[in-house]
Amino acid sequence: MNDSEGGLPTPRRHWAMLALSLSIGLAVLDGAVATVALPVIARDMQISDAASIWIVNASQLVMMVTLMPLAALGDRIGYRRIYQTGVVVFSLASLGAALSQTLPELIAARMLQGLGASGIMSLNAAMVRVIWPHRQLGRGMGVMVLIVTSTSTAAPAIGSLILGVASWHWLFAMNVPLGIAATVVGAFALPATPGSDRTFDWRSAVLTAATFGLLVVGLRGLGADDVRPALAELAGALAVGVVLVRRELGMRTPLLPLDLIRIPIIGLSALTAIMSFSAQTMGLIALPFLLQGTMGRTTVETGLLLTVWALATTVMAPVAGRLADRYPAGVLGGIGLAVMGCGLLLIGLQPPTASNFDLAWPLAVCGVGFGFYQTPNNRTIMTSAPLERSGGAAGLVASARVLGQTLGSTSVALMFHSFSTGAPRMALFVGACVAAVGSGISLTRLRAPATTS
Repeated sequence: MNDSEGGLPTPRRHWAMLALSLSIGLAVLDGAVATVALPVIARDMQISDAASIWIVNASQLVMMVTLMPLAALGDRIGYRRIYQTGVVVFSLASLGAALSQTLPELIAARMLQGLGASGIMSLNAAMVRVIWPHRQLGRGMGVMVLIVTSTSTAAPAIGSLILGVASWHWLFAMNVPLGIAATVVGAFALPATPGSDRTFDWRSAVLTAATFGLLVVGLRGLGADDVRPALAELAGALAVGVVLVRRELGMRTPLLPLDLIRIPIIGLSALTAIMSFSAQTMGLIALPFLLQGTMGRTTVETGLLLTVWALATTVMAPVAGRLADRYPAGVLGGIGLAVMGCGLLLIGLQPPTASNFDLAWPLAVCGVGFGFYQTPNNRTIMTSAPLERSGGAAGLVASARVLGQTLGSTSVALMFHSFSTGAPRMALFVGACVAAVGSGISLTRLRAPATTS
């Protein structure tokens, strides 16, 4: 029967989680296999490696600029409508990508995929909150982290296997049947959520998209030889952002969730998320260069070693989900990020002659720490927000992740640009420091009030 604290009855809850798992796994898998396929696509289309990067960047940029607006629109018209529409758009765009013959066609399809993925990722946490009873929400969040990490772990192998027997077009074509399955299961299993009578604020949506779009493009441009365009874009992001904040401050339910960020426990949790994903990204980008360039590992060996991190996170995610329903996220997150920071530091201190075992166990430490932090942090943001603001909270969760990843990748690019040698180790040490700062911020949540003062 239905739990008194909300949520769906157990048979339907399982089907609803299957629908979420299919769609979230679809979005995560696509992003990872597209990255794996870039060299193959570049050769097939006879384009430069630099031009092929836009096959990934186009999707990520559209996601960043639409996460908040789509989350707010979900609060307005209902989460299921946006979520299911996202799955349909993603599936149709995947078919378009599979049929693409030129780079402009593929980039256009990838932009539509980014829009569809944004509809999925911006509201998956809100859907979990509706599906699971309040007292078991940590378990639901743990399942979502498990799906993301396990899909990320398997994606390189899946992509390589498909490219070994078929053309790159099939990497996108495989999304279509999965998308159809996710749409059909979601149609009868996902709960309909009520909307509100609030008018959607299109002006704020445009300002939000412009702010985050200029911010992301500007940050990524800081690693170029000529940083003047990047600085101009960052200045533009600041100017538009000021206009946006001044507009949003006077609103009861702003599109940019300033009302939620002003709740101390949510604001600190979002800042913790930015720090954690920044540290994680620094490590994951720097490690291949360290393992192959300094320690002489092959591409296959590097992939297997990095899989250790992902597997440890996958194992820890459901455990952390159960603990999150019983213990404060401030403690769990503080411990998790401290552990991840220690793992990054230990890897950075390994000598060039380190064995695979000497490298594998610190990588496992990183994965355990990150898995220990993520689920409790997401749970805290979602449960601390008013129920009618679940969409805004879910958008905040997704945006904090993408912003942290962008800051992490930008930091590594700057280190590679600034240091001729030792940049990978420097990135690991900086990542460890960032994780330590995140751990400290997480612990301050123990005294943070759950409402605005």
